[in-house]
Amino acid sequence: MSQDIKDSLGVPPSGVRGSIQEAIKNRILVLDGAMGTMLQRYNFSEEDFRGERFKDFPHSLKGNNDLLSLTQPQAIKAVHAAYFEAGADIVETNTFSGTTIGMADYHLEDLVYELNYESARIAREVADEFTAKNPDKPRFVAGSIGPTNRTASMSPDVNDPGYRAVTFDDLRIAYKQQVNALIDGGSDLLLVETIFDTLNAKAALFAIEEVKDERNIDIPIMVSGTITDASGRTLSGQTVEAFLVSVSHIPLLSVGFNCALGADLLKPYLQTLSQNTSFNVSAHPNAGLPNAFGEYDETPEQMQAFIKEYLDDNLVNIIGGCCGTTPEHIKLIADIAKDYKPRVSTATM
Repeated sequence: MSQDIKDSLGVPPSGVRGSIQEAIKNRILVLDGAMGTMLQRYNFSEEDFRGERFKDFPHSLKGNNDLLSLTQPQAIKAVHAAYFEAGADIVETNTFSGTTIGMADYHLEDLVYELNYESARIAREVADEFTAKNPDKPRFVAGSIGPTNRTASMSPDVNDPGYRAVTFDDLRIAYKQQVNALIDGGSDLLLVETIFDTLNAKAALFAIEEVKDERNIDIPIMVSGTITDASGRTLSGQTVEAFLVSVSHIPLLSVGFNCALGADLLKPYLQTLSQNTSFNVSAHPNAGLPNAFGEYDETPEQMQAFIKEYLDDNLVNIIGGCCGTTPEHIKLIADIAKDYKPRVSTATM
């Protein structure tokens, strides 16, 4: 990011915010919880999603949470603040679907740069406010990069197994636009998350490396996959070990798992990961499994008890929550995480 952009955003110069690489050596870092769960509490209508700017847009926009960074920015800001208040060190930008591929569902491909830039700027603003209050606990912004709704390694058509709905280059180009905007908006690190198809993730990582080379910068990268069922594999069929090998070709701040499973069911896969990597390990599981209504019932106290097992077993360096988690969950996780030292790896990989 150029100094002109930093100045226009009110982003402190490099070094003022502190280094996440230093922070992660000193303590277990706490990631935020679910953005979608919090936004559902607002019960936004179609008109709320549209705002004044999109009131005459010819397609439905309800459900496009990323768009709320433009039409309901105060709500996004309030969610970030609630997670920081609860004890989070890192908040994720509201950009899980922020690629041209994801926005195509809403006919908003042209807004991708602005959506990512503004989402990062909002999170940066809140992070800097909390860091200013307590400089000994710097707060960080993770640019959230979701998996898109297409898979590069499997066919969506059972009658045509060779067909692909998206190519590696399609993904690379889309991710590159998102990455540039997230960096311009003030992200401290990038989080490639909820990976169900590692080929998608490799396209994202390739795009990040391209951006780093072109801008002559370095930015920490978190990678987080998702184990989709009791087989212990990703949706595209990789085991924990195979997933790890697939993403370990570049230096990472951390590798981990999120979503799909609750903290209890995720633990054995996290153990395997922790035993086989020298990278820092992250986890942000769901608040249990969804009930028949798609809601998450695991209480903050229940989740805290499961996370304590992670900490007792020296499994994680970064811990947070995914679907169904709230600031109440994150507060109890942060309360217990501060009593533990960060994981020290004995793996050679």
